[in-house]
Amino acid sequence: MTFRPLALACAAVCALGVALPGALSARATESAVSAHKLPPPQQKMPEATAVRLGGDALQTRFVMDLTRKVDIATFTLADPYRVVVDLPQVKFKLPRDVGETGRGLIKVFRYGLIMEGGSRIVLDVSKPVRVDKAFTLAASDGQPARLVLALTPTDRQSYLHTMELTARPPRHRIPLRSDVATAENDPRPLIVVDPGHGGIDSGTKGLDGQDEKDIALAFGFKLRQELLATGKYRVAMTRSDDTFIPLQERVRFARRHKASLFISIHCDSLPRREGLGEGATIYTLSEHASDAQAAKLAEKENKSDVIAGVDLSAQPDDVASILIDLAQRETKTFSVQFARMLARDFKPTIPLHLKPVKSAGFVVLKAPDVPSVLVELGYMTTRSDLRHLVSPVWRAHTAKVIVQAVNDFFARRLVGASVGAK
Repeated sequence: MTFRPLALACAAVCALGVALPGALSARATESAVSAHKLPPPQQKMPEATAVRLGGDALQTRFVMDLTRKVDIATFTLADPYRVVVDLPQVKFKLPRDVGETGRGLIKVFRYGLIMEGGSRIVLDVSKPVRVDKAFTLAASDGQPARLVLALTPTDRQSYLHTMELTARPPRHRIPLRSDVATAENDPRPLIVVDPGHGGIDSGTKGLDGQDEKDIALAFGFKLRQELLATGKYRVAMTRSDDTFIPLQERVRFARRHKASLFISIHCDSLPRREGLGEGATIYTLSEHASDAQAAKLAEKENKSDVIAGVDLSAQPDDVASILIDLAQRETKTFSVQFARMLARDFKPTIPLHLKPVKSAGFVVLKAPDVPSVLVELGYMTTRSDLRHLVSPVWRAHTAKVIVQAVNDFFARRLVGASVGAK
């Protein structure tokens, strides 16, 4: 086995400066100020304050109250049937449970940030629909601005035809992170930390209403901090804010930057009727899930793109044959090695699931040349686990334990490289 140092391409950044004349007469100064007036104050971000559903299975209306009128664009997606509304970034001041129950043609709906400067509403519909009306109204006569959709049933053929005519949504690309872009000649291994979910995809809910995406991001920052503190690694995060990143973009991000290790951070959940789940679990990629629970979790996590209204039909199938590619065998072996090291280091102080190392077909783990694991830190539906997940002290301790496993993993690979070089 050979250890290959990793280096990344450098993105150049240029800054332009403007020099002002050293002296101006009072009149010239007044003219300059008049000619170059300060821009008006930045307009406050629009807010969504209420949502109403009306009608029945013959026509269903969706109405959202806004603090000001905004431009919108709509398109539809199939399998499952969804109506998607893109709009400028909006602050959603809505009850937590809004959208969990539908009416008429709308089964459920969700909303959130889809990219910097842009928000999205995704409505799951029970059958093919036609968007009869989609518009916004300015505030008037004491009524707030409103976003209005009117949906009526249609047949599948007409639905698919309309979908083909609708402009595809733009792809969501991950910007280069500064700690990656400036590391052109840095031989240290690059570790990609991937906080799960984000933006419109909130992930699972905690007992007290916490969102998985927030806990994953907070832990991701802490893990990044602890890894950088060793001085041994470069670290990049797939997201550093509340933005949605498609699953395959996370994989491409790691591959594009030739990462040495990919760690995806998540939290688990279990419906009350299925009993009590407890402890952390580490998952690796496998064509066949290690058990039914692992298969079910992978299916749930792989729905992130569907939740966010991503057009999956246009996704290039660049990882479809990974599981039968002999070149990935070594990568899968490294992934399992790291997972076992992590479970071993967790065991003394971090609560573990009864079967702490599992495998399933997680899309986010499908980089063929990057050892990858998905860490479910605990169950947000179990009080004792949730208490840990929201504790900064617990997160700091757990991040340090993961760093120890990372150190052991690379130490072992370096020893193997030294032996192989003789």
